[in-house]
Amino acid sequence: MHTHIPFPSIEQLRNTVHQVKLLATMVGCDSNGEPIYDETRPLPKIRFTGTVKLHGTNMSVAYNAQDGMWVQSRETIIRVGQDKSGFARFVESNADSFMKLINHVYETRGLSSDISIVIYGEWAGKGIQKVNDIAIGELEKGFFIFDVLIAKPQDAEFISYWVDCTGLSCPVRRIFNINDYDRYAIEVDFGDLEPAQVKLEEITATVERECPVARAFGVSGVGEGVVWTGEYGGLVHRFKVKGEKHQIARTREIVSLGVEKLGSYNEFVEYAITAERLDQAIEKVCGNEIDIRKMGGVIKWILDDIQKEESDTLKANGLTLVEVSKHITTRVREMYLAAVNTKSN
Repeated sequence: MHTHIPFPSIEQLRNTVHQVKLLATMVGCDSNGEPIYDETRPLPKIRFTGTVKLHGTNMSVAYNAQDGMWVQSRETIIRVGQDKSGFARFVESNADSFMKLINHVYETRGLSSDISIVIYGEWAGKGIQKVNDIAIGELEKGFFIFDVLIAKPQDAEFISYWVDCTGLSCPVRRIFNINDYDRYAIEVDFGDLEPAQVKLEEITATVERECPVARAFGVSGVGEGVVWTGEYGGLVHRFKVKGEKHQIARTREIVSLGVEKLGSYNEFVEYAITAERLDQAIEKVCGNEIDIRKMGGVIKWILDDIQKEESDTLKANGLTLVEVSKHITTRVREMYLAAVNTKSN
């Protein structure tokens, strides 16, 4: 039986800062098992590497000897005919190529066949996202590998871990590797974040002006941003920085290290309800097919996403989701109905 294996978590930078500070200042636990922190301890400097973030949809191909090969999206296992983006069909048509990549991981890592290998990537290209002004959307569909997980979900004691995915690709079958394109490096001093913030904004702006991946295929145009990865405290830390055109929320800075200070319900709605967040909800709830009958599901998805992603912003502004939900619902309904009318025209 196929088991859905969760995707790698990619946080906002401010969440990464919070996690690293907790790890760096924790000195033990009290008699009740609660952590004890020493905020006078020095904070670390961590080297992060960056790869181009593509505006597509996260997918993965998994395999073990017992279950064979399966395909999954961020939320669920998918099969041919179930995914509107066509990724399951793509994997079925290129199963031999994917197996060669999977077998390469088994062989180079000395793994037994009961171990699950999960190849994560971005399925990107024409028609996958409805946004028309991004360069990657002009390319033929392709799968861009960005991570590989070694897992054993049937064994509760097995600790999953990540392995280097560099070199895993089959370009002739449009299976690419994000590490083969422009990469970036930065050292983040968690005791003095401002220099890193400036550098992150510069790199993000460069990628947004022209997507390096699309450029490699001869297409010039807008890019989305950068995914940054580093290790500290035995954990892999990932955060994404998007350009202004792709931000889920309307932050006042490209790189947000703190929460937004807002003055009213209306300001919060303006901040949180963006076209990007609506597009993401439509993708998840409707499979990119706008349907008036699914408006309630879109509204619920956005409310849930705000509760998950913007709880710190709500708290910092003395707001609760209950207080702003009516205003959010009204704004989402207006935007969704406008999208429905645009489609019908």
